Amino acid sequence: MGRKRTYTTIMKQPEPVTYPEAGFPTDGPVMVSICAVCFQHAPYLRQALNGFLAQKCSFRVEILVHDDASTDGSGDILREYAARYPDIVKPLIQTENQYSKGITNLSGAFNFPRAEGKYIALMDCDDRWCDEEKLALQVAYMEAHPECSLCVHAAEVQNDNGEMTDRNLMRPYREDRILTPQELVDKAGAFPFGSMLFRREMVQVLPDYYVNCPVGDRPLELMAAARGYAFYMDRPMSVYRFNGAGSWTNSMKTGDYVKKQNDYARAMRAMYEGFDRATDGRYHREAVSASHRLYFLTRVNLRDFDGIFDPHYRRYYEELPGRERMLIRFEQRCPKAYASLQKLSHRIRGGKA
Repeated sequence: MGRKRTYTTIMKQPEPVTYPEAGFPTDGPVMVSICAVCFQHAPYLRQALNGFLAQKCSFRVEILVHDDASTDGSGDILREYAARYPDIVKPLIQTENQYSKGITNLSGAFNFPRAEGKYIALMDCDDRWCDEEKLALQVAYMEAHPECSLCVHAAEVQNDNGEMTDRNLMRPYREDRILTPQELVDKAGAFPFGSMLFRREMVQVLPDYYVNCPVGDRPLELMAAARGYAFYMDRPMSVYRFNGAGSWTNSMKTGDYVKKQNDYARAMRAMYEGFDRATDGRYHREAVSASHRLYFLTRVNLRDFDGIFDPHYRRYYEELPGRERMLIRFEQRCPKAYASLQKLSHRIRGGKA
């Protein structure tokens, strides 16, 4: 009888949790309040918090995180960090989901009122900061330029598999530059939400067009335009996670997509009209153009070819990257071939056809 073989299963041990030392002082007045929002972001939350704590600056920073009743353990992670960094990490953990009650701009409702800093920095907790000098650089510019109302920067883009994708998706310009109020209102490129830094005084009284808007970044850009210019730093200091779990972009793809896109277009038009009224028409032409651009982009999302090729929107069509224009034309003219290529692409990437 042969010798009996025995097998030992080696279980992979989880990586130990590491807690960085804060790169900034914990005494004195707060200079920056990081206002972050979290919902079902447990897989990414530690990275986000560690990116905040790793900031190297000479001023005090507080980290305000609103968790919208996550059920994936995000609240436990926030309590853990709050216990370890009691003077820095200050979570507000909801027991009922506030977004489902119609409160769409959660930082405005729950983080801004408790912020103590001279400046506010924004973040979604499925994204992260990747440059330890981010806050120091932005605050230094804002301190030296009181007429600047908003400072933003470029970002790397990462998919949910952790792979870096289109480097230019969140890089609207190729150099550091000032954006006039008119440019800030009517711009084609997007800034990452996690790049925004502005003075707290800007959000002490929130206009209706902010409160009622389905997104938080765009009305803040308009509020900044009403106060001064913006400065863009062509340096990727954060990582934007494209289609991450719990993201607004992902939630828009569930349910009745056509209705969601049309509702979004209507809500954003109301937001631009509210801004136009609040600023007494100073940026009327730019606000109308920006509203038209957004409507056009919802037509792109819906592949409404009549809307896409409407001559009234030709300017916005020309703003699309050449590759996207080519794919739109291909899908319009050869829909079956396009669908087949899409399925093949999903298979190659390991997704579902």
